[in-house]
Amino acid sequence: MSRPPLPPFTRETAAQKARMAEDAWNSRDPVRVSLAYTEDSRWRNRSEVFQGREAIVAFLTRKWEKELDYRLIKDLWAFDENRIAVRFQYEWHDAGGQWYRSYGNEQWEFDEHGLMKRREASINDIAIAEKDRRFHWTAPGPRPADVPGLGTDPF
Repeated sequence: MSRPPLPPFTRETAAQKARMAEDAWNSRDPVRVSLAYTEDSRWRNRSEVFQGREAIVAFLTRKWEKELDYRLIKDLWAFDENRIAVRFQYEWHDAGGQWYRSYGNEQWEFDEHGLMKRREASINDIAIAEKDRRFHWTAPGPRPADVPGLGTDPF
């Protein structure tokens, strides 16, 4: 199975790969998202470390059961050969209605078929008031082109 664009990445293909990942994650479909990763993909997400598509599906299922009305924006940070780094923000609320904005960075490594074989994510959550939300498009689904990226962020 191949998942274009393939490495080595250019600025354009790395940005395309980041947007494709953003769109997939905004679908909130764990199986769909898992197909972008190798069968034995290794992950570190916050303090969790696991490996394989089955574990990815289980992790994402738990994640989106907790992080309700999830909406994500990813932004290309750097790239080289078969690696891409992105920064991201996403908003979600818990079962009690408390909204959060989560900020983070990911480092990705791809195989020759364009599948991600390694993902490392560092993430911080900040409680926000519902009135302070930025991401209001109807989800699940990709963000509209007119939703601002990360450039307006205070960090």
